[in-house]
Formats: sequence, C-alpha cells, structure tokens
Amino acid sequence: MSYLHFDKTLMTNLEETLPREILRTNRSGAYHCTTIVDCNTRKYHGLLVIPVPNLDDENHVLLSSLDETVIQHGAEFNLGLHKYQGNHFSPNGHKYIREFDCEHVPATTYRVGGVILRKEKIFVHYENRILIRYTLLEAHSATKLRLRPFLAFRSVREYTHENSQASREYQEIDNGIKTCMYPDYPELFMQLNRKNEFHFDPDWYRGIEYPKEQERGYDFNEDLYVPGYFEVDIKKGESIVFSAGISEIAPNQLKKMFESEAADRTPRDSFYHCLKNSAHQFHNKQGDDHCLLAGYPWFKCRARDMFIALPGLTLAIDEVDEFEDVMATAEKAIRNYISGESLAHNINELDDPDVLLWAVWSLQQYAKETSHEQCRSKYGALLEEIMHFIIKRKHDNLFLHENGLLYANGMDKPITWMNSTVNGKPVIPRTGYIVEINALWYNALRFVADLLREGGNEPLAVSLDAQAEKTGVAFVDVFRNEYGYLFDYVDGNMMDWSVRPNMIFTVAFDYSPLDRVQKKQVLDIVTKELLTPKGLRTLSPKSGGYNPNYVGPQLQRDYAYHQGTAWPWLMGFYMEAYLKIYKMSGVSFVERQLIGFEAEMTNHCIGSLPELFDGNPPFKGRGAVSFAMNVAEILRILKLLSKYNL
Repeated sequence: MSYLHFDKTLMTNLEETLPREILRTNRSGAYHCTTIVDCNTRKYHGLLVIPVPNLDDENHVLLSSLDETVIQHGAEFNLGLHKYQGNHFSPNGHKYIREFDCEHVPATTYRVGGVILRKEKIFVHYENRILIRYTLLEAHSATKLRLRPFLAFRSVREYTHENSQASREYQEIDNGIKTCMYPDYPELFMQLNRKNEFHFDPDWYRGIEYPKEQERGYDFNEDLYVPGYFEVDIKKGESIVFSAGISEIAPNQLKKMFESEAADRTPRDSFYHCLKNSAHQFHNKQGDDHCLLAGYPWFKCRARDMFIALPGLTLAIDEVDEFEDVMATAEKAIRNYISGESLAHNINELDDPDVLLWAVWSLQQYAKETSHEQCRSKYGALLEEIMHFIIKRKHDNLFLHENGLLYANGMDKPITWMNSTVNGKPVIPRTGYIVEINALWYNALRFVADLLREGGNEPLAVSLDAQAEKTGVAFVDVFRNEYGYLFDYVDGNMMDWSVRPNMIFTVAFDYSPLDRVQKKQVLDIVTKELLTPKGLRTLSPKSGGYNPNYVGPQLQRDYAYHQGTAWPWLMGFYMEAYLKIYKMSGVSFVERQLIGFEAEMTNHCIGSLPELFDGNPPFKGRGAVSFAMNVAEILRILKLLSKYNL
C-alpha cells in the first residue's frame, strides 16, 4: 500500500474527494491543479495554467480539463466530471474510479465493465506542458478512447462565457491540432503520440460551477469552449500519451519525455518526502531570476514570505546551492532597494519594514548550515549594507530611536505579516514598537556583530554589540508586562495587551534580550492560549475580538484572517523555542506536535499544507491550497529534530 493511496470507497464519495486537491508545478510559475477526481471546484483549477507575461502578471487557464470517454461496441462511458447548476454533477465519471495513487505521479485507475484504464499525469519541469498517459490494462474487445478538451483562455481572476469573439479556428499539426481563442494569447498545441482523428465539433458547455468560489462569496459559474474531440484506438497493454503545451513537439518524443520526467520524481512515500516535493513546487525560475512563490494557486513572490521560507525550502532538504541561487536574485533586489533603484526582480513588498531583518535571519540560518566563514565570504558585505541602511535611518518607515528600538508606522498600511485590510485600512493596525521587528533587530545586531568579529572587523562588531546592549534593555522594559508575556506592539502610551504569537520569535531566535526565566514565561503563555494541533492561533480566545473561523465572504474572512486562525509556520518557531528551553526532554513533545501535520498529507492539497486553519476544532484547513512558509517551517523543524536524535 502506497503512502498516498485512495480506494474506490473514498473516490466514489464526492463529499470526501471534492475537498481534496492535487497540485503540480513546472517550477517556472505554471501549474496544474484540480481535485483528485478531476472535477474543477475553483476558478484557479486547470490542467494547464500558465503565466502570459505580455498580458499581465497573472496566471491564465488555457486548458481547463480533458474529458475521457471509453467506447466499446458502440457504447460510450464518459469518465469526466463537472458540477452544473442545481448541485448536478455530470457525467459522473467518478463512479468508475477504482483507485487513485499519487505517490509517484498522480494516477487514476478506472474500471468500466471489463475495461481497466489507468491515467497518469506529469507536469513537465521548466516547460509549459502537461502530459497525460493512458494505459489500457485490461480489455476483452476493441476499445476506442475519446478525448474532449475544455478550453478557457482566461485569467485565473476572471471567468469566460459564451461569446462571438472567441475564435473557432484551428490548424492540424502532427498528430493533433493547435488553436487560440483570443489575440495576445499563445497558441495551444494538443497532440498525441499516436495517429488519431480530430473531429471538429465546436460547442460551449454552459453553467459550469465552482463550489469553492461560491463558499468564498464570489461569482462561481462560467462557460467553457470545446472545439471537438480526438479519437484513437487503444489495445490491451498499450499506452497513449496526450500533450498540451504552448509549443509543438515531435509525437515520437512524448513517450520518452513522460518516462524521463517520471523517473526524475522523488516518490511521496513519507511525510518528509511529501514536504520535500512540495518545497520544490514553490521555486520560480524565469531566465536569470530565481525566487520563491508564497503559495498556490493565487500568490506571487512576496519578499517576507520568501526570506522566512527560504531556509526550510532549501537548507532543510540539503539544497544549499538552491538557497544561494535564490539569494543571488534577492541580493540584487535588496541592493537595488537600498540604493533607491527600481525593483525589477518581481519580488513584491520588499519595502515593508521587517523584510530586511527577515533577510538577515535567513542568512543566519545559512551560516548555521554551512559555516560563519562561508556566510561572511558570500554575504558579509550585504549584511553590513543592510545594518548600515537601518542604523542610518534610510528606510522610509523604520526609525531607530534613541532607546535602541525600531519604530514603524502601521496605522494606514499593514506593515507586518498580519496584513489583512478592510476598506484599505489594516484590520490590526500594528504600529510603533512592534515586538517581532525588535526581536529580529536584536537578533540581527548580535549575529552580524559575531560574524564580523570572527572576520577581524572588531570596530564594527563592538559598535553593533553596543547598540544591541541598548536595544536589549529597552526591549525588556517596553514589551514585557506584569503577567510575563510580551505586548504585541507599543506606541507611546498605547499598549496592545492582546495575546498574540509574535512574541514567540523572541524565544526562538538564537539571540534574545530575554533571560531563560522570561523566555519560559512567554513559552508557557503561548502554549496555554495559542497552541493548536495545526499551528499557533493568531489571537488568544481570551482576548477581545477572537474570531477563529476563516469562512464566508471576503469581508468576513478579512476580519478573521489574523484574529484567531491557526498558522502552521508559526509552529516552526514555537517548536524551535520549545527545544531551546527543554532541549532533549522536549523532543518527544515536538514529535507529537508534528503528528497533526502528517495527518494533513492526505487532506486538502495532497502532500502539502494549506495556508491556515480554523482556530477551533475541528481545525479545518482554509485559504491557499499550498503555502510556502508552512511547508518550509515544518521541514526546518524536522531537520532540527534530526540533530537532536543523532
């Protein structure tokens, strides 16, 4: 039995299968995403979803789905599945599914009478192409396979509807056709590795619904264009490969390409391997630029997310070269920002006041994984520039005060990871002295001072240490309250008494202004009020405004986003803090906490972790289907645990 295997009992139950999604990316921004029964439930779902840079910076659904029909003795059995108005599903192809397995590549096995057909999908790395291999495992008579493509040619943010502007033109190519519905879009090439017949039978399939969008309070129906269908004979034991891409390919290459790509995949046969595969999917290489996407299916590259996720997505799986490759792009972007030049590297939100400090933290993890000497050699100059930039008050919204703390204005615009807004204003206006920004600042001062001292730059190291001394004293004085936990932010006489998870960073970081007793008090409060099996709550149930369920329309979800929902990535820092306090005696506790995340490998997005969870039982997964920081931090803790278990 494979690690990610689902039998007929589950696969024929739509209540169980429709919430389970599958994601594959090409590591260059394109992806394939749908449910495990191949019924699209989001407008973001599709077989071939790609960037179209000459249109905008969004992804676009070219090929939405592909319906397969098995034909024997003139009888047709359609294996497709779509949701239409009135909760009507058609053609109900899921009832033929015998099993689904995605340990190696996503593979669905159908049984129709005496016919057993296996379908396997591969998204080609660094190319906008999906391959689907059909293998006829069993058949007692002549069998024909019909493939009917459903085309969208629209942004993931929009819908397509029947219209007269859509082009019906197509051209025959080697073993297939090419077509393009609208100007400025690339042509879509659909081919098979075998000779086949394409039957031009244009039609619109109207009123297809996406229940996930309906849940989220958005429009949720569209029409999809079907230009016709391919028909091909298939014999028992034979495999046929279908290709959809934006360039033509020699049909005789398809079988070899599928096998080569499949051989390159790491099996998802364990918790660790699932997360490792998921980690690879966030990479986005475009020419010389290499960044990390914050999540799928709608997130772009966000600077904070990238720096927080980078160590876990690379160093934790022993891919130091990938860390350096991403950092090469990030370093250019940081230097452009520091020097006031335009940001041309598609890294968003680099100007948020905590981002440069998270970059320092990320480089600190690199130093621990490689060596201080290697980190200093490669990134010492960059670290000095970042510290100089902050100390000289050159950041537009990060002010070093005389007491040694950093002040930032967050009243009008969200400036930290708690960034939800309503009517353009922050739901949580974190402003003034913000706890994790100053924890990052103290940690950065000490780390860079030690790094430079080891390299012989004693004067600058002494200066940074002196700054850290002042910062540490002020930190304890300003943030620590009489109940032993830390204020989330302080602005003059305004102190936020809410119990939030941002104080945990002060315990988790290698350098902290708190002593051991103070750290344990913070950890105890977080454990008591914020810990769930799926991450740390963003707000204690005892604090005002607790809103743990991320459901309903956009406005309702925006108010709940950081008001009680649980986030797995915070758990990474919590578990690191726990191990710092309890050391070997804390290992078994941390291992038990990880069990809750392993259970998610067969839920939501198979083999990955969603963006967030409800803060109350049953802690249902919500938001983006796969989220970089969550995957990264659990991988980082697994790596940390392995060092304790040596």
